[in-house]
Amino acid sequence: MRKQERRLNPRIDQKLPISVVTNGYDFVTSTHNISCLGAYCTIDKYVPPFTKVRIKLNLPIAQNGVKSNYDVDCTGVVVRSEDDPDGKFNVAIFFNEIKDQPRQKIAQYVKQFIG
Repeated sequence: MRKQERRLNPRIDQKLPISVVTNGYDFVTSTHNISCLGAYCTIDKYVPPFTKVRIKLNLPIAQNGVKSNYDVDCTGVVVRSEDDPDGKFNVAIFFNEIKDQPRQKIAQYVKQFIG
């Protein structure tokens, strides 16, 4: 049974390509989960909390039976960094600088997967 999401800005467990750029590194990976406030993903190097990152997402959004892609570029900050059993690092990123339209597009993407 799926757990009821009670957040004001719900998150979904969805693999979505994401680019995380910081300190001269460009990590291309996929999200474990995402909301219009942030994302959780795995990267190859340790990035400490409070590190600023650039985020690039490409959202496949279906609207009126037509699928289109929407690019999101924003700035975030790492709020949590944990060791992954595979020797990588799981990072939680808060989108601290994102314009309203991209935030709304992420919310629209998330809404496709919740009833």
